[in-house]
Order: sequence, then structure tokens, then C-alpha cells
Amino acid sequence: MAVLDELTAHLSGPSRTIVIAEKEVNLRPGASDNTLFLLKIGEGSLAAGGRGGGFGERRVTNVLCFEVREGVWSKKYESESEGRAAGFEVPYHVSRLPLTMPDGTETMGYGVVEPELVGEMARKAGIPFSA
Repeated sequence: MAVLDELTAHLSGPSRTIVIAEKEVNLRPGASDNTLFLLKIGEGSLAAGGRGGGFGERRVTNVLCFEVREGVWSKKYESESEGRAAGFEVPYHVSRLPLTMPDGTETMGYGVVEPELVGEMARKAGIPFSA
């Protein structure tokens, strides 16, 4: 599966995913360089636990990092285990976030645009990042 197809599947799939982005999420060809961390959230009975944005369960089960540079997408990181993913935390200030898909359609997800947080997550993942 091509990297952009994998990223699109994660963003449009049924599992709950929080996006931490360096810049606004735009997957169209020719979009500006960007780094995205995807935090997959555990499913469970606490899913409607009253936290902001409807995310009561805050257990991160998988972390992925995708990067686009000069129009080329690459996958930079995926946590090998749920234990490794547990070192990442969902920010409390997550809100609805517009996501522009490769075909130009816009969908709504959850996340934040915050370069400093992307840098912090990159350090946790052990991958280089410069805003």
C-alpha cells in the first residue's frame, strides 16, 4: 500500500484517531511540507467518559508518524507495541480539526495543529524534526 493511501485509510477509517500536526492537514498533491502524528485511541467501555471532544478513553494503543517533503509522503514511525505507544499522551486541548483529503474533499477529525507538540512527539519517537 502506498504511504498516502495508508495515511488516508487511517484518517478515514472507523478507529478513533487523534491527529497532531505541524500545519493544517492537507493531503492534496502540491500541499506544503508537513509532519503528522496519529495517535490511535483504545476502544472500550470508557469511550464516552465525558472528556472534552467526546474522548473519554485516553489510552494510546498505536502511534504513527507521516511526513510530506516536496510532495513525497513517507512513514517515519510506527510504535512496535502498545507499551511503546503508552509513552504518548493525548493532549487535553484536542478539538475538531478539518482534514483535506487527497481528492480535495474536507472531512472533520480530532486533533491539534501545534509544531511544538509535533517536536515533542518526534523526540519521544527518536526521529529528527525541525519546524
